Amino acid sequence: MTPVETDVVVVGGGGAGCSTAWHLALRNTRVVLLERGLVGGQASGVNYGGVRQQGRDPAELPISARSREIWQKLKSLIGTEAEYVVSGHLKLARNDEEAKDLERYLEVAAGYGLELRYLPEKELKQEFPWLGPKVVAGSYCATDGAANPRLLAPAIARAARDAGADIRQQAEVVDIAHDGDTFTVATKEAVFRAPVLVNTAGYWGGAIAERFGEPAPISSFSPNMAVTEPIPYFIVPNLGVVGGDIYLRQIDRGNVIFGGGRGFGDPERVRSRPSALRTMESFALALELVPQLKGVEVIRSWTGIDGDMPDHIPVVGPSSTTKGLFHAFGFSGHGFQLGPGIGAIMSELVLDGKTPTPIEPLSIGRFAG
Repeated sequence: MTPVETDVVVVGGGGAGCSTAWHLALRNTRVVLLERGLVGGQASGVNYGGVRQQGRDPAELPISARSREIWQKLKSLIGTEAEYVVSGHLKLARNDEEAKDLERYLEVAAGYGLELRYLPEKELKQEFPWLGPKVVAGSYCATDGAANPRLLAPAIARAARDAGADIRQQAEVVDIAHDGDTFTVATKEAVFRAPVLVNTAGYWGGAIAERFGEPAPISSFSPNMAVTEPIPYFIVPNLGVVGGDIYLRQIDRGNVIFGGGRGFGDPERVRSRPSALRTMESFALALELVPQLKGVEVIRSWTGIDGDMPDHIPVVGPSSTTKGLFHAFGFSGHGFQLGPGIGAIMSELVLDGKTPTPIEPLSIGRFAG
């Protein structure tokens, strides 16, 4: 078959990949995005939906701030806000050591211009009287929030297509080659040639990197998610805890979305399913935070496949071995908020050779040797 010549091939249609294609197309770049299933079908579309800066590793905070600027303008940029709301993010401590962890992070956040408000137990319970007795302190970020992950990647993909990108779903990559100047990327239906390849393939991005001599120690996991029946709305902020074993938020329709633990995933077959036991364990933890949830029915659970790095921060940046290859994968369960900003950064790396956003700590070179 005759190869399709283009400027950039993006492999992986999650939030980062769709945003990369969108930002490249906005700059009049010929770009083809290849997604083995449907855009947003894995981690980007089946996550909790937290849009937060609080609690991130310092290496992610510059990207998170960059991304938040895009989130704030999302409706005017892509035609929908993907149910994005700035509800605030309340991170909770359940013992004194966890409270100290919250206090230590205040200084980290301040160094990156992120404003947090520490709430000791008395003040916390006055402001949020529905919190349970096991909660002893909290840290509140007023500028954080949440959105609907089912909506984001498809909306960005539509915007990318409208800007001129070639978005191909059900297009599994079966071979990638590089002759020193040009990448040849094959699916079962077509072959594409481009001087630039952007690897945003989630867990499977590790295999692409390894193909080019830079293995990354990525592992797969399936975050276990669930949602309750609708109840009267009272939980305004997005809730998290030190340690991350439970997180929950209530949407304005009344349903409470919560997550914790892991389901079951088979990356080879691209199949996953939630765990009923993990769902019950997570709901027990949710009840400790919000006792008023007692007796509420859980109506659905789900999961997907994500990629986790040993240091729990992603790989972002140029390849250390191959000219024209760029990586953005391994977001370790917290890439949803970063996706729009990652696209802007990747487009700058591809077209300008640099980005004003610091990404050095995220280099794939940190795993060399």
